[in-house]
Amino acid sequence: MDNLKIHTIETAPEKSKSLLENSLKAFGMIPNLHAVMAESPAVLEAYKILHRLFSEETAFNAEELTVIWQTINVENQCHYCVPAHTGIAHSMKVDTKITQALRDKTPLENNKLEILRLTTLKIVRNQGVLSDQELTEFYNVGFTKQHVLEIFLGYSQKILSNYTNHIAQTPVDKVFEKFAWER
Repeated sequence: MDNLKIHTIETAPEKSKSLLENSLKAFGMIPNLHAVMAESPAVLEAYKILHRLFSEETAFNAEELTVIWQTINVENQCHYCVPAHTGIAHSMKVDTKITQALRDKTPLENNKLEILRLTTLKIVRNQGVLSDQELTEFYNVGFTKQHVLEIFLGYSQKILSNYTNHIAQTPVDKVFEKFAWER
C-alpha cells in the first residue's frame, strides 16, 4: 500500500518546508507527526495553529490540557499521541498519577479533573451532545461555557493528529518511545 510519507525538509512540499524548519527550531527535531502532515501544508499549518491556540490561549491549566488531550488520545486509540502526550505532560510537570490514570482509563482522584475527563469522553462518544444534567455537573465544579467550547478546540486538534496517525501508522518519536502505549 502507498502510505503517507515521513517527510524531511528536503522532501516536503515547498509550502511545508518553513513549517518543518520551525518545528526543528522549537523541538530540536521534527516530530514524525509533523513530518507526515507536511504532505499537506494546510493540514500541518492548521494543526500547529490549533495546538498553539489550545495549549496557550485557552482557560485550561497544564493538568486540564493533559486530561483533555489524553482522554481523546486513549479513546481514539492513538498509538503515537498517547506516548507523545505522556512525555509532554511530564515536561509540563503534571503528576504521574494523573497521566497513568488517563492511560489506564481509570477515574481521577481529583473530582474536577474527573468531571473534565468524563465530559470530554461524552463529547467524543456522543458527537458533541451533552444533556442539561451533564452540563450542569460540568459547570458546578467550576468550569464555564468557554471551557466547553475550548474542549471542542482541543478535540479538533486531536482529530487531525489521531486520524493522521491511524492512516500513516506514524512511528513514535525516539524521545517518546519510553512512554509506549498499546490499546
